[in-house]
Order: sequence, then structure tokens, then C-alpha cells
Amino acid sequence: MVLNPVITLPVEYFDEAGKIIYPDSDGERMADNTKQFEWIATIKGNLDSVFAHQTDVFVAGDLLWYPIEGNPLLKVAPDVMVAFGRPKGHRGSYKQWEEDNIAPQVVFEILSPGNTSREMLRKWRFYNRYGVEEYYVYDPDSNEFYVWTRAHEGLVEQIIELEWYSPSLQVTFRLESHTLKIFDNQGKAFLTFVEQAQAKEEALQQLEDERKAKEDERKAKEDAIFEENKAIAEKEALIAEMAQLKDLLKKAGLNPMD
Repeated sequence: MVLNPVITLPVEYFDEAGKIIYPDSDGERMADNTKQFEWIATIKGNLDSVFAHQTDVFVAGDLLWYPIEGNPLLKVAPDVMVAFGRPKGHRGSYKQWEEDNIAPQVVFEILSPGNTSREMLRKWRFYNRYGVEEYYVYDPDSNEFYVWTRAHEGLVEQIIELEWYSPSLQVTFRLESHTLKIFDNQGKAFLTFVEQAQAKEEALQQLEDERKAKEDERKAKEDAIFEENKAIAEKEALIAEMAQLKDLLKKAGLNPMD
């Protein structure tokens, strides 16, 4: 167990028994605006879906991460983080020493006008120092996308032309002229909650249209068979009626052929 060097903590970081408190909130908002929040929720929610069947992948949004036991002042709350090798489940914060000392391997930051260069540099240094392997930054206002991956010397920025593939996440990032597109390993795009609802509604409508088309086709076939049987029955009735008429003519001594 690695402990931070001895530090002096404010009294509010101790409970009545003298045990260190690790707050579950840093008092800051999750997002500065609706656009930033939508991106955070979209990435977090879709990554939950990508790893839905893997019990050892933990995905969180705006969760405080404490890397070192004994120092509750040392913390950061990535907009989205992914920890491989950790079970799913609810947490008030991510205390690394309680997580088999596994640091989140992937983190995302979605920029807003309120983010400063100094703040982002501080976060980069934190992620670089404490073991993040993939660091993604997206600015939805300027449509700028940055990627850092870990090498021997630490986090190294990658040159992104059109696409970037993450082997760990198994997703592809595609920077288009007006936005960033993210796709899972099946080529399915990450969608917002509203887009997912619309896509589900459209899929259900398509199924209903297909069901109705099949029902109309079945009914048309039944109608055609009914009309065909009706025509056959009418023809048979006419033939029977003609035969009956011939018999009556013969009985009357008339030649039905005259």
C-alpha cells in the first residue's frame, strides 16, 4: 500500500474518530453548459453499452479519482473514465488503493469556454503522472480533438488526420467538418439519448410498416384466392344450371342443340 508523504490536512478532512475523509464531491458542476453535458452523457452512456457484457470494465462520469491513500487533496474528476479490470457497480469516488491499485486507463475531457489552459495542463500532468494510458480531449465549440497515448516517456500527443482507433475501447473516432463521430466495433455510431429514442422509434415504425405490408400482402392473396374460388363456384353453378336446362329440354322432347 503506497501512502503519500506526510501532509497537513484541514480539519474538515477528518471525522470524529480522526479518520481521513475522502469527499464524494469537489463542489464543482459536472458541466458548464448543455452542450458539454450532452457530450459527457453520450460518451459515458455509449461506453456503458459497449462494455455492457463485460463485468470487469468500470465506466464513470464526473467521478472523483483519488490515486494516493492519505491525501484527499490530490484528486481529479475526469468527465468520463474507464477502468479495465475493475467490477461494475456504484461508487461515491474512485479510491485507487481500494481498486487493486488500478488507475483508470482511459479518460475523456470535454472542453467548455470555462476551461483554462492552466487547468487543462494541470489535468494532463495528473493523468501523465498517475498512469492514464489514453487521454482524449474534445472541444465541441471549435471541433478540435486531441489524443495522448502512453509511451515510455509518458503521455505523447498523437497526430490525428481523419480517424483514430482505440484498441482498448474498440471504438473509432472520426473528426468530420463540423463534429466528432464515434463508432463502436460494429460500426454503430454513438448517439445521444434523443437520437437513440428517435432511432428506436424509427426502427419500431419500420417493423410496423413491414408487418403491415406483409399483412396487406397476405390479405391481397386471400382476396385473390377468394375471388378465384368464387369465379370457379359461379362457373360450376352455371355449368350445373345449363346441364339441368338440357335435361328439361330433353324431357320436353326438344333438342337442346336446336
